[in-house]
Amino acid sequence: MDVLSDVLTAMRLGRPAAAHTSSAAPWGVRFHPGQAAGCHVVLSGSCWLLSPDREPLSLNVGDVLFTPHGNGYALADHPDSPLVDFAPSSTETAPLDEMRIDGSGVITELLCAYYTFDPARPHPLLADLPAFVHLPTRVGHHSSLRSAVELLGSELRDPRAGTEAALPALVDMLLLYVLRAWLDDQPADRAGWASALRDPAVTAALRQIHRHPEQQWTVAALAERAGLSRAAFAKRFTAIVGDTPLGYLTWWRMTMAARMLRESTKSLRAIADSCGYGSEYAFSKAFKRSYGVACACPWAFRGHGMKLRPSREAYGTRTPGKADRPSLTSRKLEPAFVC
Repeated sequence: MDVLSDVLTAMRLGRPAAAHTSSAAPWGVRFHPGQAAGCHVVLSGSCWLLSPDREPLSLNVGDVLFTPHGNGYALADHPDSPLVDFAPSSTETAPLDEMRIDGSGVITELLCAYYTFDPARPHPLLADLPAFVHLPTRVGHHSSLRSAVELLGSELRDPRAGTEAALPALVDMLLLYVLRAWLDDQPADRAGWASALRDPAVTAALRQIHRHPEQQWTVAALAERAGLSRAAFAKRFTAIVGDTPLGYLTWWRMTMAARMLRESTKSLRAIADSCGYGSEYAFSKAFKRSYGVACACPWAFRGHGMKLRPSREAYGTRTPGKADRPSLTSRKLEPAFVC
């Protein structure tokens, strides 16, 4: 896989979900802070984004709003409309959901998606994103994103045989195109992952790290793949990515290790080998340094709900990202669903 695909796979947990919402004015829904990330697309009508951290933002047909950090916010037909808390509860976990707010005014339709990112290993790309990513509709811009929106919207508006099988892939595709669009809109001189994924030398090194984390990489070996001198490469990589080449290598290895411990039945020795460690002892020591807990018992992370938390050293030189009455009816909504 390419680097961006790897990043998305590593940082997302669980199964994504989507919803089609229809709200008649006056309406307003408040989303409390949480770990879920939401993506909203205005299909018809208009609405307002309300947040204590910014001025109200008008969202019109075709606009996309992505909230990667789970900040608290509200959506409403007007900034002065009363708000109700969004707190659905259900025992069902279907990927297809509907929400309706009844009323007598103008109807606004939204396409909404829900993602859960790994709180123990927030990728630096996620940390680069602002609290609210607004992608206004513009003729001739982000055509792939618009196509993804149309496909997902069609499945949600008119469910057919196979819709529930198609939705998870379409919701993942929406996230990919949202991130691509945001990256494409960033200025060329912006540091961080927007620049890293456009820089041929840095991208070449990242690709090697992601494809072959088991190799015994040195800065010189990565510099050779990047086509730069050792000193020039180390300086460039650190300035753009926010971590040293070997620091990011270790971070990525530990991220993959935690995922394998959580989702696979591989032995500790097999995981150590796939992450480039010659012994279980060396691997466990590195794992404890990253998470503050040893992994001598891999089954502790399998089926027991054990949550990993990064230690103070886990980020190296990186800076973690900032996390920080109408009739409301719903059908088949997941607990803590963000739409």
